[in-house]
Amino acid sequence: MTRDASGWDETTDCLQGNEPTGGNKRWLHLLTKPRPSVAAGCVLLAAVVVAGGWSGLLLVAAGHVVPAWALSGALLVAPQIPGLARRFVRRWAYESDDAGRNVRRPWVLTLLTVLAGVGTVLGAVGDATATYHVLAPNGPGGCRAAVRESSFLFSGNGDVYAVGAIGIGWRVSSWTADDGYTPVASGTYELTWGTDSGVLIVGGRGVDPVWPALHEVDCG
Repeated sequence: MTRDASGWDETTDCLQGNEPTGGNKRWLHLLTKPRPSVAAGCVLLAAVVVAGGWSGLLLVAAGHVVPAWALSGALLVAPQIPGLARRFVRRWAYESDDAGRNVRRPWVLTLLTVLAGVGTVLGAVGDATATYHVLAPNGPGGCRAAVRESSFLFSGNGDVYAVGAIGIGWRVSSWTADDGYTPVASGTYELTWGTDSGVLIVGGRGVDPVWPALHEVDCG
């Protein structure tokens, strides 16, 4: 049974609940210490993402749409990971709290957390029947067209997004359809590009019209 230079034996002291000392304690503290500034930054970014989603912004990464609610949810969960790791590690190596007291969050941060959380849940519910498509081919300057389609009972609708080369898109047009028809998922669409913009034409099927059918996609 050996101990390191700081006198902590990781196999026995952890299992017996002894507190690590020296370099091991500093390593454990840095690994699992909560970072209030990081948490606040993630909450702020999550709130911005939710607001962007409500405003019609969209993110495309590696050819796939990342819904705003998924990104904001990840940002809200990320700051909790060090805390979960801290609780897990402390089951094996006890570590005293720095001051032994609870610190109340600023009310602004609490409000942003609640708003971002509610927005994330509402976004996920709103996307329950939605599908996203990044259409081919790409346009001039890396411009792309992305579509969000949703259907419920006898109604359907779609949103068209112009996505720039850096992957951030914005809503440029919308359509509605009868009988919950989804033209892009059904393949009844055509995307063509000119020198500086594109045109997306979506079509219905017989008694299920889609209107409007013509949508301009311009990343300029």
